[in-house]
Amino acid sequence: MATGSSFMKYGTITSLLVVLLAYWFRSPFHGPGLDERLDVVLSSLLRAESKVGVNNVARPKVAIGFGGCVDIIVDSVALLNKIGLPPTDQPLHHDYIENAEQLAQSFGYFFAPGAASERYVMNETLFSQLVEASRELPGNRWAVGGNAPVMAGRMAIEGCDVLLGGSFSTDFNDVLPEHITVAGSAVEEPDIHLIMEYPSGANWGPYTSRRANRYIVHSDDHNPYLDSMEEFEKQLKDFHPDLLVVGGLQMMDNFPFKQGEREALLGHLSHMLSSASVETSVHFEMASFVDEGLLSDLLELVLPHADSLGMNEQELPNLLSLFRGANVTVLSDPNPRVATVLDQMRELYRLVNEQHRESGLGRALTRLHVHTLAFQAMIVTRGSQWKNTMSATAKASLVANRHVCGSSDIDPSKARLIMDESFSVSRQEGSPRIPLQETRPVSCWDEGDYQICVAPVLVCTEVYQTAGGGDNISAAGLVLQI
Repeated sequence: MATGSSFMKYGTITSLLVVLLAYWFRSPFHGPGLDERLDVVLSSLLRAESKVGVNNVARPKVAIGFGGCVDIIVDSVALLNKIGLPPTDQPLHHDYIENAEQLAQSFGYFFAPGAASERYVMNETLFSQLVEASRELPGNRWAVGGNAPVMAGRMAIEGCDVLLGGSFSTDFNDVLPEHITVAGSAVEEPDIHLIMEYPSGANWGPYTSRRANRYIVHSDDHNPYLDSMEEFEKQLKDFHPDLLVVGGLQMMDNFPFKQGEREALLGHLSHMLSSASVETSVHFEMASFVDEGLLSDLLELVLPHADSLGMNEQELPNLLSLFRGANVTVLSDPNPRVATVLDQMRELYRLVNEQHRESGLGRALTRLHVHTLAFQAMIVTRGSQWKNTMSATAKASLVANRHVCGSSDIDPSKARLIMDESFSVSRQEGSPRIPLQETRPVSCWDEGDYQICVAPVLVCTEVYQTAGGGDNISAAGLVLQI
């Protein structure tokens, strides 16, 4: 948003008055106590979520690609200590990992701010050593991994019939939830991804993590090739999905393809997306990308065919910087203010749709969902196919807690609110503020041709797992909107 431009370009006088009146006439919270306040916020979010149900008679049909793996989840500091890797005195960003020193530098770079990251390990010997050491760590856990299987699992649990594009082992297929049909060839041994988790306040030498998160490494040589795409595309024609979801493309990031391989794969994917029926909505789930060449290809070949985009607080400024013609933003504020995120979302929404209008190609962007630790935010074009935005934002918020705490039941004693008591709708001077109302915690208002909804997250204080959080949250938000 340009400095000095009027806020009114984004909304109507009526919308502004509604926001201001809500602020002026609301009494400050004088509630009995923090615990009771969390109880009220939780019950209000649950009520908002339950206003809309999924039709289990005519279950929504969702097609999701690509890939899949087996995750081994360990405590990051315990693993690094086990392999004898000392804390680095020089935290550095690396596009990929070639040796133990680079691993220490890269981990240290993201660990202190508590930012999620995923890196390809070119050194297979090093990766094997990490996996073997992880197997020996007490408390290690194994889980179905990969963006597409995780999103598919959440969609199936929430009431959808899912076509999943990926190549999995027989054992892998056996643990997938029912209502998931796999499109792809079988593999003997699935790829392993190593999820190095850490809680808020964890210490590694001189570094202390500012929030709970994870650092992911892999040496995956199957998923970058999207080898299930042909079978997925074939079955897609008879499946007739309400929604087509594409994720897992970060597996291509800094992968050593032969000349022209990546471009050919993305060209095939682009053709598949452009062939999707106009009655099928298309969602693209972002991830941790650092390869500018790959991101440029995605901007040209994938994003134009998506009605909807999902991303976190790191991926939003990363994508936006590329649209502005700048370099990739490797590390952004892991705890951004609401106003900052909303301004970035408005700008991305505008830039993507300007590009669509100028090119005349693909689809207009009508939905943008950004998930952060403290809150969920959605922009949805009014009159578009996306419905129930308020309830969907509430559901995304609740699933954030359910996944990270590892429980379908939310315990307020294991949660806290870190979103501000009130937030500005923009960083522009003079912008109105919206208070957090415990009995109506999801704030929605109109601007321009779209609606914005923001919901606080009951942040889990006893973390079970952060990996897969974004996939579960995005999938949960989509379920109520198709």
